[in-house]
Amino acid sequence: MSQARERGIPDATVARLPLYLRALNGLAERGTATVSSEDLAVAAGVNSAKLRKDLSHLGSYGTRGVGYDVEYLIYQISRELGLTQDWAVAIVGVGNLGRALANYGGFVSRGFRVAALFDADSAVVGEQLVGMAVDHIDELESVIDKRGVSIVVIATPAAAAQQVADRVIAAGITSILNFAPVVLTVPDGVDVRKVDLSTELQILAFHEQRKADRETGSPIMAEDWAEAMDA
Repeated sequence: MSQARERGIPDATVARLPLYLRALNGLAERGTATVSSEDLAVAAGVNSAKLRKDLSHLGSYGTRGVGYDVEYLIYQISRELGLTQDWAVAIVGVGNLGRALANYGGFVSRGFRVAALFDADSAVVGEQLVGMAVDHIDELESVIDKRGVSIVVIATPAAAAQQVADRVIAAGITSILNFAPVVLTVPDGVDVRKVDLSTELQILAFHEQRKADRETGSPIMAEDWAEAMDA
């Protein structure tokens, strides 16, 4: 569990802390020692008043006329998010998406380590990927326990996702990142973050359509929308 939750930091603030951390890491890579709240807010894509309020929950108020110490703020946010320790992650489903996630180089630098890979396809089981063999899904519980997995990423087809969630929860997992296009039913005390790529693309498509309508002066009428949805 992150320090942020234990300290009672609002969920909305917790959701923005990774944005600040990413912006700060970018500044650090460029050799920036201090940053104003205004500049950090722009880099993170939020307004400066919200940023200052968020950081005040961490006990970080910056220095008037100087701003925030970049390295120290990286440490503060990393500590609150629980990133100063090594989190073992298991990926269930080693299809194209699962492989891409396993090969993502940014995990290690952010405090996460891929510790296990699972699949039900016998043609995939045993394959070497990111320095480890893919385990069969039947070994899920024992491998999770043996390798100290704390977070599970579900990258299976939708039909298998709930069963996988039930099994990992029964194995003691309380944090799940779900890429499957389905809403998972989980008990209280289990945190699920859903990443739905198709939904995000549909939202972008909506905004593209709105921009095109403004340019042509032909907004979509309600009846046109209903007809399109029924098609």
